[in-house]
Amino acid sequence: MKRKIDQTLLELWLGILAYGVVFEIALLFFSRNLSYSIGLWIGVFLAVAGAFHMWWSLDRGLDLPEKEAVKSMGAQNIMRYVALVVILGVLMYTKFANPILAFCGYMGMKVSAYLNPLIHRILYFITCRRR
Repeated sequence: MKRKIDQTLLELWLGILAYGVVFEIALLFFSRNLSYSIGLWIGVFLAVAGAFHMWWSLDRGLDLPEKEAVKSMGAQNIMRYVALVVILGVLMYTKFANPILAFCGYMGMKVSAYLNPLIHRILYFITCRRR
């Protein structure tokens, strides 16, 4: 069954991307090291992908019986964090990008979640003004 992506997920993605842009502007102000910017945007991409995976696993888990849902959600959370650790490990090993800034980019998901009510109000204001 094909489902429509939730409005909250879209708002979360907008918050993550806005966080990335603001962080990049600050980063460019203090340092022009390319590996820092690459690390940041890898983290932002991981945050967007992690938010989608979280939405998908919650949506799927809510259709399951309680015991299966708990197992499924636990397994999905572990998969998400293992993927993050592996990618950060690869960044540390290859020195392609800064893993600390990749982690900072991933934390954009947390910042966006806290700012979600503000983002929701802004989008509501914009859409109401266009009508």
